[in-house]
Amino acid sequence: MKNTRSSVGEQVKVLALTDHDTISGIPEALEAARKSGIKIIPGVEISTIYTSRGESGAEEPVHILAYYGSSGPKKLDELETCLAYIREGRYHRAKSMLSKLNNLNMPLKWEHVTKIAGNGVAPGRLHVARAMVEAGHVENLKQAFNRYLYDGGPAYSTGNELHAEEAVQLICRTGGVAALAHPWALKNPLAIIRRLKEAGLHGIEVYRSDGKLAAFSDLADTYDLVKLGGSDYHGRGTHDESDLGSVNLPVMAVHAFLKVARPIWCDAIKDILQNFVEEPSESSLERLTRFGKITNLKAGITMNCDMDVIDMCLSSWLTNDERKGMEFEALSLKFSRIDISQSGIQVPVVS
Repeated sequence: MKNTRSSVGEQVKVLALTDHDTISGIPEALEAARKSGIKIIPGVEISTIYTSRGESGAEEPVHILAYYGSSGPKKLDELETCLAYIREGRYHRAKSMLSKLNNLNMPLKWEHVTKIAGNGVAPGRLHVARAMVEAGHVENLKQAFNRYLYDGGPAYSTGNELHAEEAVQLICRTGGVAALAHPWALKNPLAIIRRLKEAGLHGIEVYRSDGKLAAFSDLADTYDLVKLGGSDYHGRGTHDESDLGSVNLPVMAVHAFLKVARPIWCDAIKDILQNFVEEPSESSLERLTRFGKITNLKAGITMNCDMDVIDMCLSSWLTNDERKGMEFEALSLKFSRIDISQSGIQVPVVS
């Protein structure tokens, strides 16, 4: 992945990959990271809508970050179904934005936007903005967003976004750490943070490339939320975009994050391994190795699950004590009865 490779030059050691509403780029990023010596935290940034309580029922777009362990999310099918639903809405959303731009005397062709997005990629605001630049409607991407595509702007549209609380609950069910992205961009951050905390929110972005925002650091303390930060790097190529690795996240903040994340990821890995033990089929093996844990299995080589698979699937973020827990020892015993080779999966029949 281009962004993963480019991060090497920035001396990035750990990279959380959180594309909008998709996890499809994670296996490629993990492969590139292994070659570059970078640790990858798989994740996703989920597009949601927050609806205020009361008579107004005002809506506001909110982005929720999900961070998973290195074996990925549990209940993967549920997560991918929700993400696919959101991505489908992105097509309708992009077409609505083009319609609004046409009414503003800035016509764009649908084929132009989808070509910029790439084959099979659901177009987003960035792709529409680039089409606007190429068509000569605006001078640069910043102008496109600041004048037309910002949240609630004259060409802004919504799609199939989840409710913000539902997204947080989804992340919790699938073994992830849920964090509120760029809260400084919200109109009513206090009410949103309070509501999402009730839904299970774990953290909030506090650190930016220009430093820590004291107001949101205080809110994190008030609601017992982990303090996080990120560059929000999209590869736009604009001079005002933060570079990868530009956010100075304190070591203590990383430790606080991992203190929350470890038990969540540990439980998720147990569930993933348990599901494979209960149904050691080709499809469950594919699920187990979704994030590139077993590669280049050579002809004639049999892999004993007891050591090989568990070692490959356990997160590098877990402590030795967690790896040696009784539940993992029990799973190891069950795995020892299963062999994996190019010819398939073999489970001895107990008479």
